[in-house]
Amino acid sequence: MKTSLLSLLGANAALASIVIIPSTKYQEITGFGFSQAFTRASQFQAAESTLQKQALDLLFDTETGAGFSIIRNWIPSTTEHSIEPASPGSANSTPVYTWDGDDYGQVWFSTQAASYGVSTIYADAWSAPGFMKTSGNEATAGYLCGTTGHTCSTGDWKQAYADYLVQYVKFYQEEGLKITHLGFLNEPDFSPSYSQMQISDNAQEAIDFIPILYQTVQDAGLSLNLTCCDAMGWDTQSSYTDYLVKAGMEKYLDVITSHMYTGDATFELDTSLPAWISEAGDETGDGGFVTTWYSSGLVNEGMTWANKLAEGFTAADLSAYIYWEGFEINQTQSASHLVDTSGDEPLLSGIYYAFTMWSRFIRPGAYRIATSGTLTNVVTAAFQNTDDSVVVVLTNSGSSSQTAELSVSDTVDLSSVQAWVTDNDSQVVKTTVSIGTSSVSVTVPARGVVTVKFTAGGDDNEYNNNHYHYGNGRGCNSLGPVRRKTMDWRNYVCLTVYLPEVQ
Repeated sequence: MKTSLLSLLGANAALASIVIIPSTKYQEITGFGFSQAFTRASQFQAAESTLQKQALDLLFDTETGAGFSIIRNWIPSTTEHSIEPASPGSANSTPVYTWDGDDYGQVWFSTQAASYGVSTIYADAWSAPGFMKTSGNEATAGYLCGTTGHTCSTGDWKQAYADYLVQYVKFYQEEGLKITHLGFLNEPDFSPSYSQMQISDNAQEAIDFIPILYQTVQDAGLSLNLTCCDAMGWDTQSSYTDYLVKAGMEKYLDVITSHMYTGDATFELDTSLPAWISEAGDETGDGGFVTTWYSSGLVNEGMTWANKLAEGFTAADLSAYIYWEGFEINQTQSASHLVDTSGDEPLLSGIYYAFTMWSRFIRPGAYRIATSGTLTNVVTAAFQNTDDSVVVVLTNSGSSSQTAELSVSDTVDLSSVQAWVTDNDSQVVKTTVSIGTSSVSVTVPARGVVTVKFTAGGDDNEYNNNHYHYGNGRGCNSLGPVRRKTMDWRNYVCLTVYLPEVQ
């Protein structure tokens, strides 16, 4: 295939080609998101109104902001904020639920997100209430009472915990908000000083609980996607997933969720279920909040996260990527949020721009589509949105810029092409697209990202008639069967990237 392409395009040794194939689809994309857990939502709510609106626009606006499409809320288990602050006495006793309509500011935050069109709300519990655990405390290590090997004098709390989670979802329904995804664990392989609940290495406690939670959701008539297990890192979640699959849990679950603190998403999990990075961030000890795109490759720099995103969606087949926090005020000691403040104005991190190069353009419901061909130091990821637009993200981790010449088959009905670039000099700004007689070209800077978007349109548009329709045997015409616009899928989009000559 590579030799054929080079011959067709009259290439020399400095030419490398990538073919985009929309007819071959991989994972569906749910989106990109962040959380405002642990008081951050209430702080966001209390922010000065102009700053608040600016931050909301930066995070959610699909034209001028990042266009985030997922929010992840914390289901509080602390006595002060839990919907079941006190034990009813035993597992079989009637619970007393309370609801303040605020939920640590998360009701306001969810309402704001929904006003921008966000429809994916992931509610996740860090722990069951303390009285349901073997430790008796929601902030100390312990297991859910009644799971294998964990008995408690107050009884088996598995059903009570499922009822508790379902009631939380119902409270949001009363506020006019639909929780779409529900999780019952957070970092069960870690024991911090705050809300926590553990499972064994073989995920047995999760295996005991998942069917009960599933049935409780069904009995309540709720439409929910159940997740597991939000492990600290990809390798641990991979191990949990193997045990879950072996135990038949795929029929109850909808999404496998993982964090990346002890290991990035670099390979596919052995499951038929979609996989998310449901929490990601830079620990405070690794560096503070910076606006830097690239300096030396530190974990708090934007280019580092551009690489993580590119590898996650192409090598691990991720369907979603969620950063830890979106907006904080005067918290620059930590890089685990995307937007901070400088005086009265928002301050954007380099990591924010890394996400924006993906999240603004690749929309919920898109599919990652196949590519053929490789480029040294460049990860190419291609997607087709529900409106048939094709988005290509080129992530160049090399030290030299590259010029990408993009040729479009005459069987592809595309009305316009635009490109955006982010590197040390530019942050999500339009970059020049040079139009040739049968191709377009863009420059991918060293240690930079270029996102190219082809928009579907009709036969009478300027770009199609003047630049993309040609029948001289070049391009993709000979690469496969012709598929006209009246059919379900378009044929091919070709990217031809010229590498700089070696001096």
